Amino acid sequence: MDAVQPRIIVQRDDFDIAAEMSQISGQNRNIGAVVTFSGLCRDEAGTLAALEIEHYPGMAEAEMTRVAAEVLDRWTLTGLTIIHRFGLIKPGENIVLVMAASIHREAAFNAASFLMDYLKNTAPFWKKEHLNTGEERGWVEAKTKDQDAFKRWHSL
Repeated sequence: MDAVQPRIIVQRDDFDIAAEMSQISGQNRNIGAVVTFSGLCRDEAGTLAALEIEHYPGMAEAEMTRVAAEVLDRWTLTGLTIIHRFGLIKPGENIVLVMAASIHREAAFNAASFLMDYLKNTAPFWKKEHLNTGEERGWVEAKTKDQDAFKRWHSL
């Protein structure tokens, strides 16, 4: 089997999940599962006007590429796509897409879950909430439950 080349994209523009699914599956008839996670911007009970996501260009892509290599060492995948947006994102819009393809579902589920735990906790992205009142709530801190979810991967 050829080595998988992960697609790592950090972009301002939205993405098309169906087009990404088509790209990851392509002509590969040996894929038995594609696990897809798409993270959306919530409206926080009607209080959020937008989420502002910042990153260090170059650093974010390099770190995501490093973690993708770790994922490919841990699980046997036939495809891997990670897309993360930056800029002002309104409620209901896409923020992140993770697609992990494999021959069997377990590897795809584990890889996608690990990647989302990584992206929520240690990826070099910063989020600021802009409220409907015109105020900024400030930078969003990592939640304890997200940190605990990421820690579980270190014991496996």
